[in-house]
Amino acid sequence: MSTSESTSDRLVESTRELLWERGYVGTSPKAILERAGAGQGSMYHHFKGKPDLALAAIRRTAAELRATAEGVLGGPGTPYERIEAYLLRERDVLRGCPVGRLTMDPDVVASAELRAPVDETLDAIRELIAGIVEEGKELGQFAPSLDGEQIAAAVLATVQGGYVLARASGSPADFDAGVRGLLSLLAPRPA
Repeated sequence: MSTSESTSDRLVESTRELLWERGYVGTSPKAILERAGAGQGSMYHHFKGKPDLALAAIRRTAAELRATAEGVLGGPGTPYERIEAYLLRERDVLRGCPVGRLTMDPDVVASAELRAPVDETLDAIRELIAGIVEEGKELGQFAPSLDGEQIAAAVLATVQGGYVLARASGSPADFDAGVRGLLSLLAPRPA
């Protein structure tokens, strides 16, 4: 890795962390440079400015979340087991979702360019879950009346809402309760 790649990568990683912790407005160029251990001209050498660096950080965060979701949802098991694995996967519940955090940031939401990787990632995960639900219906594991798109929206809403509830209470128990409740509603019924 060359020095310029290393500095660029450190800037993106520092921005990712700060966006998650502080949001867009709270992420100053000075804070990014301090966290990255980079000199004052580094940001502008590698990026056009804070919006360009934030976009690179958001894209990386979104790609990481998408890859994790695809890995779990595309893994082994029945459709129910794959959705269960996604809902029960290891998460830092009290820290929240780095992508979900971006949806609550007015500056990110107001920018079509910054919001695009977030929208694309959530849409891709929703489509993947909807397809798994439809597969489960075809296999007779889910009720024929279930709508894959609605269930996918409910799964994402449970995860994102679970983060909010857990952070508000200071306990992952609220996240876990939401996930377990949804799983009990989706559980295949004995024949």
